[in-house]
Amino acid sequence: MGRIVIAGGTGFLGLNLARQLSESGSEVVLLSRRCTAEDSRWRHVVWDARTTEEWVRELEGASALVNLAGRTVDCIKTPDHCDEILRSRVEATEVLGRAVREVQSPPPVWVQMSTAHRYGDPPDCVCDEDSAFGYGLAPFVAQEWEAAYARAVLPNMRQVILRTSFVLGRDGGALQRLAKLVRWGLGGTVGSGRQGMSWIHVQDMNRLFIRAITDESMQGAYLATAPEPVSNAEFMRELRRALHMPIGLPATSWMVRIGAPLVMRTDPELALYGRYCISRCLKEEGFEFSFSNLASAFQEIYQ
Repeated sequence: MGRIVIAGGTGFLGLNLARQLSESGSEVVLLSRRCTAEDSRWRHVVWDARTTEEWVRELEGASALVNLAGRTVDCIKTPDHCDEILRSRVEATEVLGRAVREVQSPPPVWVQMSTAHRYGDPPDCVCDEDSAFGYGLAPFVAQEWEAAYARAVLPNMRQVILRTSFVLGRDGGALQRLAKLVRWGLGGTVGSGRQGMSWIHVQDMNRLFIRAITDESMQGAYLATAPEPVSNAEFMRELRRALHMPIGLPATSWMVRIGAPLVMRTDPELALYGRYCISRCLKEEGFEFSFSNLASAFQEIYQ
């Protein structure tokens, strides 16, 4: 696949993708603010996500650009944090747009991260790519993120947007925090338990990234989510089963609203709301998930 440039590549998703690409023989370049531990499998280039400097030359002749840059949403939503969540995504995307215009031979494909949260938090309906977009901070951030991408990407680049759901993996992401609660005996139903949890195993996420990079027929926006979303109650039950924890104390909505910011230092709405998403596009294009149900995903992670 040649040289793949991953912007914002030192987080959970970026490092998992880098490992997968390097194992397949690709040259991998990670762009991020901070260096990770030294690893001979890829090269790290410092990038502040706001300016174009010498790092731009990494895009010259690259096979693909993957943009994952953006501040984590797993935080307390203070005004400052909300502003940074938005600006970190929009500004990084705009800078990458300026960068691809500065090189003679830009990458032929730009794979852009987005979020399934663009569809909001409908309590019952199942969303696909054609569903109405939601209301609130996260849908607004997703809207502006994708709008920045539309302005930044070159017209002759193949454009793929992956609206990503909850990515499950053993070595990072929010699942580690949920697993810790389960081991403490606190992994019961959260709130009503009816809120939807759309998810995808990190291996399938990597396969989607690689398909987006290599398959020239892949174009447009896709929901990156497994075909069997579940309720919060079912998700926590399967997680307890996978971790061999027979009990899990439930958390009412008021408990989550108090405990999430005080104990977990995060936004309670991440746990209290959710959405059921299924990708119509991936189904129509015949993408086969290695982990289509939650039990098989947890079995692989916690085997």
